[in-house]
Parts: sequence; structure tokens; C-alpha cells
Amino acid sequence: MVENSLSSRLQMAMRRITGRGALTEADIDEMMREVRLSLLEADVNFKVVKTFIQNIKEKAVGEKILKGLNPGQQVVKIVHEELKRVMGEDTEGIRYNMSGLTTLMTIGLQGSGKTTAIGKLGVYIRKAEKKKVMFIAADVYRPAAIEQLKTIGKGIDIEVYEEGLIDARTIVKNGLAYAKEKHYDVVIIDTAGRLHIDEVMMQELIDIKALAKPQEILLTVDAMTGQDAANIAKSFHDQLEATGAILTKMDGDTRGGAALSIREVSQIPIKFSSTGEKMDAFEVFHPERMASRILGMGDVLTLIEKATESIDEDEATGMMEKLMSDTFNYNDLLKQFKMIKKMGSMSKILGFLPGMKNVKQAASNIDDREFDKMGVLITSMTEEEKKDPKLIDQSSRRRERIARGAGMSVSDLNRLRQALDTQKKMMKKMMNMDEKQLESLQKNPNQMLSQAPKKKGKGKGKGQFRIR
Repeated sequence: MVENSLSSRLQMAMRRITGRGALTEADIDEMMREVRLSLLEADVNFKVVKTFIQNIKEKAVGEKILKGLNPGQQVVKIVHEELKRVMGEDTEGIRYNMSGLTTLMTIGLQGSGKTTAIGKLGVYIRKAEKKKVMFIAADVYRPAAIEQLKTIGKGIDIEVYEEGLIDARTIVKNGLAYAKEKHYDVVIIDTAGRLHIDEVMMQELIDIKALAKPQEILLTVDAMTGQDAANIAKSFHDQLEATGAILTKMDGDTRGGAALSIREVSQIPIKFSSTGEKMDAFEVFHPERMASRILGMGDVLTLIEKATESIDEDEATGMMEKLMSDTFNYNDLLKQFKMIKKMGSMSKILGFLPGMKNVKQAASNIDDREFDKMGVLITSMTEEEKKDPKLIDQSSRRRERIARGAGMSVSDLNRLRQALDTQKKMMKKMMNMDEKQLESLQKNPNQMLSQAPKKKGKGKGKGQFRIR
């Protein structure tokens, strides 16, 4: 996969220099070869790679860097800054009209995920901006496109204006009049896509732009197309002056090529990225955060935002109080599993934390359905057992009954018991930390794992837990 090539190879190149007390120009050259290869393998545009390497080398071989106290760390900082610059420096959101209707026009080739991206954008605007959204179905060349948009609209409770397979310009004109009449805040127009750019499609888009006078023209680009994405974006931008791009089919890290090429080649800022199949798997594109993810520095800010969106504050406070007072039980653990599931897969969550690369790779082997299995075990308990875990700890008969009722083994139940016990121990450990230790933990969350006490046992394999 491309993100492994880009992210892992860049991180490896960075690790080689951060451990050294001194750096020479030859060390920088060696690292630049690795970086160049990583970028080219991730299908980043050749001109972008050339400029990228040139800029880093110019800044990295200066006297201050090579003879500084931490030259390796300073070079990593330069690489981070250059990644951020290439992807757009600042975060750019949607420009809304101060009053009246805001019109957004979406463009893109067939297969770029445009229609799905419209649905996700609608959900985002409604949730983040609290605005009333409507879609206009103006992709009249692909009959399934109208039906697809109607299905998406129905699923997310957003109205779709459509008039079937008539002239797209007529649909847009009537749709905008309807939206004003019904006092909508935002209209998103789905326009025609083709397998390739042609004159007929481009002329229709130019006409719709003149008619709708959109505040934003958003180009959807398949992140998996690498540097081709940048060339496609430039073709659209030259004729339509797109105001932003939505990168679709992105995963938890980055596909690399498109994210690093599109801004530099086409001059279109990346505004959003679509990161999964669900309608809420859509986020504002932050160049600085993406640069941190690529270099394995984590992205704690995005994790906090996702947690804030997914977790009820009062419920979380109540859960924390129970953990601190040692009354945390299986009912609370079940609530916690549900919260984690709302935020996404375990692998994705760990990907946002700095220094979690190895843990994340192990977590990618964890089937997230394990949470469901643990949930079934908890529902197999009586109310008394859920509230008082000691009842299960003290009775093998109860353990056998619960496991049998859930259709699982006692060893599955023991893993659940261990999960509850781990939560309590970690909280106790944090409560005994002073201010300095807590600050250190905030900067490096994975030290909580590394400092976990190891159980000692006698005999082969004793005191060790197996992950399966």
C-alpha cells in the first residue's frame, strides 16, 4: 500500500539521523536519496519531488543546523515544514455568503467518488455549521447518478432537487429558485462527470458556473490516482478556476501522491478529505496535521476533535469519576466500547497518537468485532454481576455460565476481565502521578504502555498474555 511506502520510508529516513549527535552534508545527501525514492514510489509528481528535495537540502546544510545541539531533530522539523508548505500551509474552509443562499458546485471525473463526497459534505455542513442544506441533481449523463444522490439524500435526510434527464442548466436554474423559495442556506450542485475531460462536458460546466455564480467550485479527486490527480486538477482549474479540492478514498494516514502533488501542480487548495465509507468519515484537511501523520508524529488534535464529536461530555465525566473511585463496572466498560466504535477502528484511533507506530501495526491485526464479542459477554451477565465485577472474579460457576450463555469460552471472558482490570490500573497509576509526570505523559502517551508493570510467573510461558 502507498501510505506504507511513503510514511514508513520517510520515518525510517528520519530515524537514521535523529539518533546521531552530529551530521555531515554526506548524511543529509543519504537521507535525501531515501526521501526522493519514498516520494517517487508514492507517485508524487517529479517536479514537486525535485523542488521538495532542493528546499530541504538548502535549509538543512546551513552552519546552524549541522553544528547545532540537535541537528537530526532540526532536519526533521525542516522536512515537516516543507511537507506542510507543499500541501498548502494553512487550513481553508468554505466561504459562505454573509446572508442569503450559498451555492457550492462540485466537479470531477467519473469514479472519483463525487456523489458520495457530496453526501458527506452535506452532513458536515449541517453538523458543523448548523445550516440547512439541499442537493441539486444535475449529472444527467449517468442515469444512476440521480438515483444514487436521491438514495444518499434519503439516508441522511437532505432534500434532493431533480427533474430527471433534461438539460442540466434548466435543472440548476429551477433548483436554485426552489432553494431560495424554501429558505435553504446552502445548495450543493452535483454536475456531470466523464471518464475523461472533453469539450462538451467542460462547456456545460462553464455554463452552469455562469448561471449559478457559486461561492465555491469544489473538485473531487481520487487520492489513489497519485500524480495523475494533480494533472486532472490542473485541467479543471485552468478552465473553471476551482476554489478547492476534496480528496476522496483517503485512509487513516495518507495515499501520499495526490496530497503532495495537487496543491503544488494545480494551485488548488485541498479543503477536505474523505476517509472512509460512512457518511461522517469526512474531515477538514489540515496540512500541518497531515505532515505530522506522514512523519509518524501523530495527530492528537484530530483525535480530540473526533472524541468531542463522538462522546457525550456528561457521560465521559461520569465514567471518569467512577474510574477514579474504583466503582467502574461492566456496564461502564460496555459504554466505553460503544464510544470507541463511534470514533472508528482501533487501528485508526492509535494512528492519531504520536509514537504509536508499532502499537498501531499490532492493532491492525485486531478484529474490531472483538468489541462486539465482549459486548455479548456483558449482556450474558446478570445486572448484579455487571454492577459488581467481584462476583464473577470469585465464582468459577458464574464464569462458566456467562461464557456458555454468550456461546464463548471462559478464556474469552477472562480477556474481558483483564480489560476491565487494565482500565482500573491505568487510572490508579495516573492518579498517583505528579504534575511533571502528567505533562510528560501528555507529550508521549505511549509511555503509559511502556511503564505498565509486567507480571512475573514461574515456568515456561507463565505470566504472559497472548494476543489472538
